[in-house]
Amino acid sequence: MALKQSYDATNLFLELVRAGLWGTEVRLGLFGNVDFSRLMELATEQSLVGLIAAGMEHITDTKIPKADVLSFIGQALQIEQRNKAMNAFIASLIGRMQAAGIYALLVKGQGIAQCYEKPEWRACGDVDLFLSEENYVKAKAFLLPMASSFEEEFVREKHLGMTIDGWVVELHGHLYSGLSSRVEKELDKLQEDTFLGGQMRSWMNEERQVFLLSVENDSFYVFTHILQHFYKGGIGLRQICDWCRLLYTYRDSINLNLLEQRIRRAGLMTEWKAFGALAIDYLGMSVEAMPFYSDSAKWKRKAKWIMEFVMMSGNFGQNRDSSYMQYPYLVRKCFSMGRRISDLSRHARIFPLDSLCFLPSIIINGVRSAARGE
Repeated sequence: MALKQSYDATNLFLELVRAGLWGTEVRLGLFGNVDFSRLMELATEQSLVGLIAAGMEHITDTKIPKADVLSFIGQALQIEQRNKAMNAFIASLIGRMQAAGIYALLVKGQGIAQCYEKPEWRACGDVDLFLSEENYVKAKAFLLPMASSFEEEFVREKHLGMTIDGWVVELHGHLYSGLSSRVEKELDKLQEDTFLGGQMRSWMNEERQVFLLSVENDSFYVFTHILQHFYKGGIGLRQICDWCRLLYTYRDSINLNLLEQRIRRAGLMTEWKAFGALAIDYLGMSVEAMPFYSDSAKWKRKAKWIMEFVMMSGNFGQNRDSSYMQYPYLVRKCFSMGRRISDLSRHARIFPLDSLCFLPSIIINGVRSAARGE
């Protein structure tokens, strides 16, 4: 009975995810006795409480108990307030930087949130700014005096994190993946297209123009970020939902030839098709909106295995055992490396060639991280 209830809760969770993403009708009566506490657990694990709350608006056959509705709506309203505050902070920060002659693009996060029907109910994270080499140097000098705290800079990757006015701000002078040289070369080309070719779009945030990556480059970058976490710790449905909403929103204007060239040069078409099958089979995305989709049984099988890992690991691997963090540093690093190698072994049945290809970079980056004391 407990197993069946868990199965029903997971199926209802995915049904509500689909409703939140696409506005599809939900019939609660098909799922028996609903365990709303388990539903909240799943939504929290995947950072999708707001999306589930949006999905509940499309239940047509019954009323949810008031206490259960309020638990979701209450959290969704908190997310909404945090989004409003973050958007105001971004508008202010970008304005101050532009006044100082510093120009940056916003990547991930609030830019992609605008692709949702309810952007204000998407769980927000950090403020990620992508800058040219010159602007990266200028931004460090300009922002560090404002920061209440900051992390050690990743010099080779050109990455620096800091906290300003209570918000985590991350500066990226390069969109680094740590997967393979082919992926890094394509991200370098993306950077050239952005800062030398001027390929970008924008979002009007409180009368402040905020620049974003072009749709093709954003779709590619977001996907590499999904893979980065998939291979190195754990990925949640929130990031995959972001990718789906981005592709769906710009389905009629995206340059598919450019996108395909990027994916193939990076050697990621196999992953793209497998995650595309997941988007169709589990998240309800329309076939017409998913570029390069194939309904082959091979991709459906891979999608099933990916989905099992996503539900097991949770958003950024939050479901995974972290008790090893109590041990000394070297023990923690050995445990972390062992987990990554174990994940690669698991992923090898899904992506055998790429798991082998990505292994050297992941090990080398792990050793570098240990040497730096991270």
